[in-house]
Amino acid sequence: MNKEPITLKIDQLKVCVLIPTYNNERTLKRVVEGVLQYTTHVIVINDGSTDSTTQILKNYSQLEQIHVPKNKGKGNALRVGFKKAIALGYHYAITIDSDGQHFPKDIPVFIDALEKAENKNLLLIGARNMSQEGVPGKSSFGNKFSNFWFWFETGIKLTDTQSGFRLYPLKTLEKLKFYTNKFEFEIEVIVKAAWNDVEVKNVPIAVLYDTNERVSHFRPFKDFTRISILNTCLVFLTIVYIKPREIYRKLKKKGIKRFFVEDFLGSDDSSSKKALSIALGVFIGLSPFWGFHTLIVIFSAIFLKLNKAIAFTFSNVSLPPFIPFVLYASSKMGQFVLGLDYEYTLETFENNFDIAEHLKTYIIGSFSLAILSASICGVLGFIFFSFFEKKKITLQNG
Repeated sequence: MNKEPITLKIDQLKVCVLIPTYNNERTLKRVVEGVLQYTTHVIVINDGSTDSTTQILKNYSQLEQIHVPKNKGKGNALRVGFKKAIALGYHYAITIDSDGQHFPKDIPVFIDALEKAENKNLLLIGARNMSQEGVPGKSSFGNKFSNFWFWFETGIKLTDTQSGFRLYPLKTLEKLKFYTNKFEFEIEVIVKAAWNDVEVKNVPIAVLYDTNERVSHFRPFKDFTRISILNTCLVFLTIVYIKPREIYRKLKKKGIKRFFVEDFLGSDDSSSKKALSIALGVFIGLSPFWGFHTLIVIFSAIFLKLNKAIAFTFSNVSLPPFIPFVLYASSKMGQFVLGLDYEYTLETFENNFDIAEHLKTYIIGSFSLAILSASICGVLGFIFFSFFEKKKITLQNG
């Protein structure tokens, strides 16, 4: 590939290359020299290296260098690098690891993808062939683990979410707030970018795992624990905030009528899937898990691969104005199931009802009501959606 046009494109698109490094004296020079074949817009972040890294970098005084006195982690090095790149006026940053596993010759892959993209608010992640010979089993497993949680948290399916060879949109990152400084930062940044309407995609790259040269600073127990804690927080935010926010935005943008027609009736889901989504929403909404309805229904809909919008909407049968009616109906149902005879009135639940005293009756009645109501609503929903689907097909064929 002719390098001159690529160099020109890098200049025009205002792209720089960030090289975070920590004790990679055996491979650093090769990586820097490879990057310089394509651009001189390079920022090296020496993250407190204790080997000969500082001496090696003295031979590249023409490059922008940041020397962090004490090792603080890859995430911190990247954040420092992003901040410097933004201050220098760059719009995008390509990050490449200094351990030799990435090939600088793949830089044009990122530049071409960026140039051709209609949406320039783009984050590209180099997709490695994790099935090739020499790839450690723990790396392959870790990547699959990360891919799953990224999909769960964003709805985006990628083949590689752990590669450090990436292109970042700096203007978007400048607006985001980050909390991590180690390896887990590379997960936090792509999830939060996706949540803020950045298009996150893979591009194919080559990879080299040379155990004689490569030095990995990933600590399996500590770093995997950090990543797991981060994913737990991100999943929680996804369920209680991000997914409901998506549905609310659709409602606000389309209006109730259009939202109902397009996201309910016009969804490509089958009638049975829509009906099961209604049943799930009603069941969760009437269940006694107060305060956790949204979290449970979104998680369940994702896990069961049902329609999240429908399930979430119908889970709101227990909105605050309806709570006295739900409590009343649940307790009456509990009485019926247990064969008890309490004198309940609607006013009891609106004013002074001691739920602890009748907890058993309420819980049994709540689940019984949830099952019955979910079954009835599910069947009615199936009949309704089946009728609408047949009508739609008739109109299309007519």
